[in-house]
Amino acid sequence: MAGNTFGEQFRITTFGESHGGGVGVVIDGCPPRLELDASDIQVELDRRRPGQSRLVTQRKEDDQVEIFSGLFEGRTLGSSIGMLVRNQDARSGAYEEMKDTYRPSHADWTTEAKYGIRNWQGGGRASARETIGRVAGGAVARKVIQLMAGIEVVGWVSSVQNIEAHVDSGAVCRDDVEADPTRCPDPQAAASMTAAIEAARKDGNSLGGVVTCVARNMAVGLGEPVFDKLDAELAKALMSLPAAKGFEIGSGFAGTLLTGRDHNDPFIPGSEGRPATSTNNSGGVQGGISNGEDLVLRVAFKPTATIASPQQTVNQENEAVTLAAKGRHDPCVLPRAVPMVEAMVCLVLADQMLRQQANKIA
Repeated sequence: MAGNTFGEQFRITTFGESHGGGVGVVIDGCPPRLELDASDIQVELDRRRPGQSRLVTQRKEDDQVEIFSGLFEGRTLGSSIGMLVRNQDARSGAYEEMKDTYRPSHADWTTEAKYGIRNWQGGGRASARETIGRVAGGAVARKVIQLMAGIEVVGWVSSVQNIEAHVDSGAVCRDDVEADPTRCPDPQAAASMTAAIEAARKDGNSLGGVVTCVARNMAVGLGEPVFDKLDAELAKALMSLPAAKGFEIGSGFAGTLLTGRDHNDPFIPGSEGRPATSTNNSGGVQGGISNGEDLVLRVAFKPTATIASPQQTVNQENEAVTLAAKGRHDPCVLPRAVPMVEAMVCLVLADQMLRQQANKIA
């Protein structure tokens, strides 16, 4: 199965299945002598893990990371970094009914059509449990971009269904985000989101929404001008997340409602002898290259595909059947998607910073 590796200079390869022995990641290209401890990884995995609140799946996993290569005396060696999280609470029996039945809007049918085989226990590689490797790799990438440029990456839930948060994206901090299980920094919107998610769960249904992410103290010059534009790399990274259905940067689709005069970001004298912009409709990227302004993006996530309500589907014999999924599933992926989005942004930025460094001869 191809497509398990992401990045060029800073690369991750994730491995493992939802109900196998464990999941993890191998990181290549991390610079040597970077101070790194398992606690740096664990704090991000704890934000992603199941069972952290009543709003998410109640699968009980501690998701304790084991680092088995690439470190010596608390510093990276420059060699491959291997990390593993062992599965502890996999209940494969809950998926027995899905062995011969395709879940609507899931990867069951397409995976089997492509490979002629699939792991029906929890979705295998298509499970969101695969993102443990991404989040672990993203935690290392976060340290790289902080050390190299002081870049700060913060994401939050900005909407669930039609409930929207109203916050200043330039001022949101992690403490604001982590103050509520929804990971929405607007208390009033968070309360409404909680009620809506709980109602959907009780009804055997699910909800979708949007995660907004900002990268501050951005470096200038990240991204290439043609196929490897920074915004294109971010789009690929974020659209590879489970349940992601849309990506916007800067003004996004709302920019189509403006004229060029209104949408253009005027240049003004900035600090450090370089220009700045008085607006940021570009979202920090112009011509595929970062301009030093805040990177502002949004990712749309669909309602969780696996729900407890009866749904029409077919089995492997192409016979019509009704399926009501068992097991433990998120009624809304948004709260746990925040660290996933942050991780992919960190991975892209670390890769692009190391690529940019390779472009310089002095």
